[in-house]
Amino acid sequence: QVQLVESGGGLVQPGGSLRLSCAASGSIFRINAMGWYRQAPGKQRELVAAITSGGRTNYADSVKGRFTISRDNAKNTVSLQMNSLKPEDTAVYYCNADVRPPGSVDRRYWGQGTQVTVSS
Repeated sequence: QVQLVESGGGLVQPGGSLRLSCAASGSIFRINAMGWYRQAPGKQRELVAAITSGGRTNYADSVKGRFTISRDNAKNTVSLQMNSLKPEDTAVYYCNADVRPPGSVDRRYWGQGTQVTVSS
């Protein structure tokens, strides 16, 4: 089994910053892409940012220039630095990882989600 545990959510004022972190543990041979999604009330889950094992990144247009995704392959962690936060960034943020367990095939795993609220 593989577990993803997120941390770092909370309440922040508009214009503020938060850093989300996610650690993968368990039966892991290799982790390919890792990323962050978010889901606001009444909306579909959407991609925020993703990063390959080689460090190539992809961002939603709405967060480009404000959010930065990074990962530590040795520690199986992925982080999301969020700056210049806006009320519309309010959502539950989920990390995911495309993991290959030993002797198995790739599978996408999800964290439990962490709430980010941007409000004055």
